[in-house]
Amino acid sequence: MALALPLVISLGVMAYAWPAARMAPRDLPVGIVGTSTASQSAVEGLAHSEPGGFDFRLYPDEASARSAVRKRDVYGAFVVTPGSLTVLEATAASPAVAQLLGEAGRHLATRASEAAAERAAASAQGTPAHSRGGKVRAERPARMRVRTVDVVRISADDPRGVVFSSALLPMTICSIMIALVVAMSLSLRPVARLMALIVMSAAAALGVYAVAEGFLGALPNEHLATWAALALTVLAISASTAGVVALVGSAGLGLSAALMVFVGNPFSGSTSAPELLPKAVDDIGQWLPPGAGASLVRGTAYFNGNDSAGHIAVLTLWSVLGLAAVLFGHRVSSVAKGPVASESVTAGAEGPANGVATPQVPPFPAEFAPASSPAPIGTHAPAHARHAAGA
Repeated sequence: MALALPLVISLGVMAYAWPAARMAPRDLPVGIVGTSTASQSAVEGLAHSEPGGFDFRLYPDEASARSAVRKRDVYGAFVVTPGSLTVLEATAASPAVAQLLGEAGRHLATRASEAAAERAAASAQGTPAHSRGGKVRAERPARMRVRTVDVVRISADDPRGVVFSSALLPMTICSIMIALVVAMSLSLRPVARLMALIVMSAAAALGVYAVAEGFLGALPNEHLATWAALALTVLAISASTAGVVALVGSAGLGLSAALMVFVGNPFSGSTSAPELLPKAVDDIGQWLPPGAGASLVRGTAYFNGNDSAGHIAVLTLWSVLGLAAVLFGHRVSSVAKGPVASESVTAGAEGPANGVATPQVPPFPAEFAPASSPAPIGTHAPAHARHAAGA
């Protein structure tokens, strides 16, 4: 225990700190409008500055790029013209990605202005700019203008998007506590446990929504759908935890807590974006309820449920498997443990004279048995009967 506890603490800290320390774009989907020379230069510049960081998708015009942002096909887009650069972003999708795209746009504009100045200088002197070390002085062209457009704006009450990301961890812990309460309710039948999980998950989600939106204003749209997304997230965590407990016993509580709290939460990408995390972390996080739930809630609250089918499927799968384990897990464990001793009624010469059932007394542990244990109650009845007959 002296070595195990520090190891567990170290692993927990690494699970939360490592993804945050390695944030960088990895195949981040962004749009490029048009196929002009300026657009191609923008793609080359982004690819050079962040190798493997962006997944470029071409759109014919700005309107189609805006539509792609609203549908969550891309996080943003760059509209490049000879004299200006427009950065389409969506702070509702991820404030961190929006900031990254804004910085990338300013970097592209700076590089484009410098390249235009070098070309102008070379043209004025009649010699290539690189032959003079890029120091040819000439009339500099106008600097490329950069314009940023927030296509899907995050709530003004939560401009940094920290409310729900901060609520995800306590919501996960409370979901595990719901599973613990249901697992400790030994008097409930399996079907009643299923109903308890569903009702408590819906009630807990309502409480989360009341705080996040009613008090803090962080989930402003599609109120019913957002509450349903929260409820499905809580149910996926609580039902799967209760199911593991039903299958393997109390050890399942620790296993589920470790998976959901120390893997699901830090790998969810709720504080940034899944595509900013290391690749393996991104894949694992979106297959666990906290990550799928965070993406689903963001989609229902700001994007009219676009690109939510996959997240709904993941949460539904965890919920169904968990509820099935709760329903059948106790039966499986009972069969594995063998039949339970039951009372029996014996009659005849070897049974009680009055035919009353004799309770089955469990065997006394050998290490605690007295030197000469008295005979169990009822074993003298046959001897008394024979003695009376002989008399």
